[in-house]
Amino acid sequence: MNFQQLRILQEAKRRDFNFTEVANALFTSQSGVSKHIKDLEDELGIELFERKGKRILGLTPPGQQVQVFVERIVADMQNIRRVAENFANQNTGQLVVATTHTQARYALTKVVAEFKQRVPQVELALQQGSPQEIAQLLIRGDADIGIATERLTEMEDLACFPFYEWHHAVIVPNGHPLLQVVELTLSEIAKYPIVTYQEGYTGRALINKAFADCNLSPHVVLSALDADVIKAYVELGMGIGIVAPMAFDAKKDSDLKMLDCKHLFATNQSVIAVKKDKYLRGFAIELIQLCNAGLSTEHIRFAVEGATN
Repeated sequence: MNFQQLRILQEAKRRDFNFTEVANALFTSQSGVSKHIKDLEDELGIELFERKGKRILGLTPPGQQVQVFVERIVADMQNIRRVAENFANQNTGQLVVATTHTQARYALTKVVAEFKQRVPQVELALQQGSPQEIAQLLIRGDADIGIATERLTEMEDLACFPFYEWHHAVIVPNGHPLLQVVELTLSEIAKYPIVTYQEGYTGRALINKAFADCNLSPHVVLSALDADVIKAYVELGMGIGIVAPMAFDAKKDSDLKMLDCKHLFATNQSVIAVKKDKYLRGFAIELIQLCNAGLSTEHIRFAVEGATN
């Protein structure tokens, strides 16, 4: 039994048992992958994969149990490397942060700037995606830290820390009738076409819930991932916008006005997430603490590594 065989078994499940993709991911050949699997099955004396002809359908029951231990072994080997790198090269390496466009564009700019001043030799890679994609990147080990508002706290394999709280706001063109409303209500907002975030992004679920709780059915004429796109279509008069308030800049967005809606929409909680049992290098903890200064190194390590340390 060797480490390459275990990596192949792990990657096979991740790639839905497509051995071509497994071979590409591990920089080897498909025939090499097949041979490693056959050698491992011969050594263990069991079949790990369910087959139909030449097709791999999935894991056998013993294969599923072996897979649990394989995940732990591969994770521990990766952690050993991180420990060594942390002590041998404390302020060099790469940190992969998976996040949404809104977080990368508005919430993380000051954090990233401060981080790069403190550890300039570390390559910071920002990968943008949906909350679901961010969660999968973390679970697969393809990202070190994830930051989003949705989804992450629902994943049992992730340790989550609070980043910041926020409420949605309404943006309208200058001169819009809503600017004359003394006490803004959801009923007033629902009278107009709405431009806002796509489902699954930037608190859209809480927007939907707020209207549903009041038995209102707003007319969403356009949805987008990017607040800048939403603002552009609001400026064109397509409708009123519902956005994260950090996306509004009174100077840059001079053709728009922002209306405070804290009393209308529930609180959104953006979080920082790390896969449990993952050894965090010192600069990864430093970035988390730049996001939330109230988190001690001991608290972070216990939450993430507590199961194994």
